[in-house]
Amino acid sequence: MAEKHTKYIDLPKRLFVKLGILPFLLLTAAAVFTFMSENFLSGPNLMNVLRQSVYLTIVSLGQMLCLLTGGFDLSVGTVLALTSVVGALVMASAFAAMPDLVWLAIILGCLGGILAGTMIGVANGIGVAFFGVSPFMMSLGMTSVGFGIALFLTGGTPVYGMPQAFGDIFGFGSLFGIPTPIYAVVLIAIILYQVLNRTPFGRHFYAVGGNIKAAALSGIATRATLFWTYVLCAAMAAIAGMLLTARLDTGEANIGASMPLQSIAACVIAGVSLRGGVGRLENVVLGALFIGLVQNGMNLARIDSYLQTVVLGALLILAVIADQIRLRYVASLKD
Repeated sequence: MAEKHTKYIDLPKRLFVKLGILPFLLLTAAAVFTFMSENFLSGPNLMNVLRQSVYLTIVSLGQMLCLLTGGFDLSVGTVLALTSVVGALVMASAFAAMPDLVWLAIILGCLGGILAGTMIGVANGIGVAFFGVSPFMMSLGMTSVGFGIALFLTGGTPVYGMPQAFGDIFGFGSLFGIPTPIYAVVLIAIILYQVLNRTPFGRHFYAVGGNIKAAALSGIATRATLFWTYVLCAAMAAIAGMLLTARLDTGEANIGASMPLQSIAACVIAGVSLRGGVGRLENVVLGALFIGLVQNGMNLARIDSYLQTVVLGALLILAVIADQIRLRYVASLKD
C-alpha cells in the first residue's frame, strides 16, 4: 500500500521530467484566464491568438537553432526592424516606378527585406564561427548596428507606399477561414522538423550543442554548422519581419525590441536547454503559443502593459529554474 502511495507521489515528478514545465503552465494559464474572462476560450479569440503568435513562433524556431548549438541570438529584434524598413522601402520604390506590376514590386520588396535581415545573421555567423566571438557580444553588437541602420534609413518615421495587395493578402488575408500567416508558420515548421529529425545536417545542431569537441572529432564541420545556425535564425526572423510589415502596412524601425526576450522565453519554457543539445521543435511551437496565450489573456483581463513585461520576465526566470530542477531529477532517476 505504501509502495502504491509512493508511485502516486512520484507520478507528477515523472511527468515533469518527461514533459517539462510547459504542460503545467498551459493548464494553469487556461484555468486562470478562463476564470478572468468568459471570452478567453471562444473560437474567434483562439484564432486571434494563433494569428498574433505567428511572428513569435517563426522567430522562436530560429532562436531554437541557436540554443541547440549552445548560443543564442539577441539580434532577432534588429532583424525584424531592418527587414521591415528595407523591404518597405524597396517595395514602395518598385511600386512607384512600376504601378502596373504589383506582384513584381511585392516580390522585390520581400527579397530585399529578407536579404537585408539575413545579412545580420551572416555577420553573426562569421563572428561566432570563425572568430570565436561569444554569441552574446556578437549579437548584442549587431543589435546596435542593425537598429542604427534602420533608423538612419527612415529617420525614425514609418515607411508608406506599399501596394495594398501586400497587406490584404499577407497581413489580413485568409484561406478557408484560416489567416494566411498561419500557413507560412506551418510550412516553416514542417520543413524545419524534417531537417532536424530526418537529415544529418539537422542532427549536427544537437551534436555541436551537446559537445562541440566530440562533434569535431567525429567529423562534423562545427564552424560551418555554427555559421548556418545564425544565418538560418536571421532568415526566419526576416520572414517574420516581412509578415509583420504586411500586418502593420508600414515599414517600422521600432518593431521587434521585445522579440529577443520573448523568443528565448518561448524556447526555454518549451524545454530547450540553455546548455545546448536538447530541444524539440513541436514544444517550441507550443511555447510561443503559450506566450501569445498569456499576453492575450492579460489583455482581456485589462492588465497594464508594463505589468505584462514583468510577467514575461518572471516566466522566463521560472522556466530556467524549472529546467535546472528537471536536470537534477533526471540525474537522480539515472542514479
